[in-house]
Amino acid sequence: MKRRTRQKLTRYGVYALTLAVIGFLAFNVDWATIGEKFFDPEIFAEQFWDIVTVAAWHTLIFTFFGFSGGLVIGLVLALMRLSSIRPYRWFAAVYIEIFRGVPMLVTLLIIGFGIPIALGTRVPYTYGPGSLALAIVSGAYMAESIRAGIEAVPKGQMEAARSLGMSQPKAMAFVVIPQAFRIILPPLTNELVLLLKDTSLISVLGVTGATIELTKYARDNAQQSLNSTPYIAAAFVYLCLTIPLTRFVAYLERRAKRAK
Repeated sequence: MKRRTRQKLTRYGVYALTLAVIGFLAFNVDWATIGEKFFDPEIFAEQFWDIVTVAAWHTLIFTFFGFSGGLVIGLVLALMRLSSIRPYRWFAAVYIEIFRGVPMLVTLLIIGFGIPIALGTRVPYTYGPGSLALAIVSGAYMAESIRAGIEAVPKGQMEAARSLGMSQPKAMAFVVIPQAFRIILPPLTNELVLLLKDTSLISVLGVTGATIELTKYARDNAQQSLNSTPYIAAAFVYLCLTIPLTRFVAYLERRAKRAK
């Protein structure tokens, strides 16, 4: 049998299998029950406004504080990794390896429950524990992206700045780092998307009405209404928040390719 014939038969086989699966689902799944339990328009309309104005707002606050703190931590760690002082490099490397290896959920539990048990105190402020955990973990990931961006800037940029009389810290701050952030903007935006979704883990800390985020809100309402529509509403809001960011990343990547 010719190769082209085999490819054609394989393609037709995949088509036939796909149609068979669609036919099985069409005739054997109770679509009326699924529509009632997952896509109830009354429940969706009733809860959507609260999801957007309350839960989504808290999710964005956690994301903002977590990303801002992680960006600062990541920048400091990246500079420490590139430092000529060996203890700085060791500390940054150990930090990055630990918090990239430990799950976000474990970090949240340590900060939310471990610190109060061990030290008798808790991280202050309403959004403090969740935002701190997000910042600590995201900072470890951002540090590697920032370090790679700094190393991608041509060394001649630093040499040119030094030849103009700039000190090394000043040249790094005003010449190298701005160029590095232009390079790493797409991966940092991807990290923002991941962080936005990781806020769903904050519910393990037992958030209050003042800090309830999307996933916690959907779970509570689904349990009260005995219906899964709140989960679909929360998923829809997550998509409304993340899709523009992912499209922005794709735009930045296309622009970077054209620049090359």
